[in-house]
Amino acid sequence: MCTVCGCGEGHSHDHEHPHDHDHSHGHDHAHDGGDLHYGHGPAGAHVPGLSQSRMVKIEQDILGYNNAYAAGNRAQFAERGILALNLVSSPGSGKTTLLCRSASALAGRLPVAVIEGDQQTSFDADRIRATGVPAVQVNTGKGCHLDAHMVGHAVEKMNLAEDSVLFIENVGNLVCPAGFDLGEAAKVVILSVTEGEDKPLKYPDMFAAAELMILNKVDLLPYLSFDVERCIGYARKVNPAITVIKLSATSGEGMEEWERWIAGKRQAVLSARATALEAKLASIRRDLEA
Repeated sequence: MCTVCGCGEGHSHDHEHPHDHDHSHGHDHAHDGGDLHYGHGPAGAHVPGLSQSRMVKIEQDILGYNNAYAAGNRAQFAERGILALNLVSSPGSGKTTLLCRSASALAGRLPVAVIEGDQQTSFDADRIRATGVPAVQVNTGKGCHLDAHMVGHAVEKMNLAEDSVLFIENVGNLVCPAGFDLGEAAKVVILSVTEGEDKPLKYPDMFAAAELMILNKVDLLPYLSFDVERCIGYARKVNPAITVIKLSATSGEGMEEWERWIAGKRQAVLSARATALEAKLASIRRDLEA
């Protein structure tokens, strides 16, 4: 992961956070207008002077730190009834357009917030904020993915409402984000029909990690030679359990199905929180009776 792509090279962060983990692998950041900016070190295909075994060990350490922080994020989301969705795709799939339309549609019915991940600029967060939905931009510098610590730190800057939906738009990349748990309830991979239908086979880790595949820009199908059924077949070859929704974030076709899927996931989160609270109360009663 970071040791292979080089995105974790040359940065460090050292600050307090709510999960009591010491993460020394991360990324320098500065606060600027409510957005977060992370490291600017060089990215490369390898780290000169390090053996393969040492690189593997570093990678394991990075993922171990990340997973510990992701567990803290997940616990916080569960306790507060927050549905966190990690949106992943290659650049140009229409993630931000989908997010703007989704945020506008949902905002009148339930609390919505967005974390935007990009290497540079705040363009996407600005587009989200224009819909009236709060958004924090996380700039990763040379980094090619968000990690759990970045998300946790962004959450610290946000006044997330109880029982809300948090969309996390990851950096455009179908490789590294597959391996980094952010504490989300589900990964949602977005593939547009203007891309290759063989993407699920070319980037199997991402499609294997995703619970849902959104096939976007279907309004363009009459002008393309994209084979929808073949693409879905490839995705299910990699991940037989993956759910597929076909939609157009531009025309609105299929958006209702996407919104129903979100509502179902949110209800599952709320039900799980209610069950956990009941179990906690039952435990307290038993202790009092004893």
